[in-house]
Amino acid sequence: MFHPADCVAIHLQDITAAENFYTNVMKFTLVNRSEIHLEYDTGQFRLCIDKELNTLPPLPNFTVPDISATKSGLLANGCVILRESHNSLNFSDPFGITYAIVQK
Repeated sequence: MFHPADCVAIHLQDITAAENFYTNVMKFTLVNRSEIHLEYDTGQFRLCIDKELNTLPPLPNFTVPDISATKSGLLANGCVILRESHNSLNFSDPFGITYAIVQK
């Protein structure tokens, strides 16, 4: 079962410009930073920004108890796995909408 996560992820090419904008213009509180990742507390949810070659629209995030079982179910129902790590993946549903899921 999918559960909503408190995170929205976006992928941008210029992490430095993103840090300047979200820190100085939007006034979000930066809580985690690396060369390829920024994480902000917006007051309502976490905004996670990852450096990526291609800018992507925001990704709604969900948590699941078992990433392997969830992946099998997604593939069996016409979804496409776009990115995968040991405890998370991004997928596109049969309608072309992209989501991220993380094993809780």
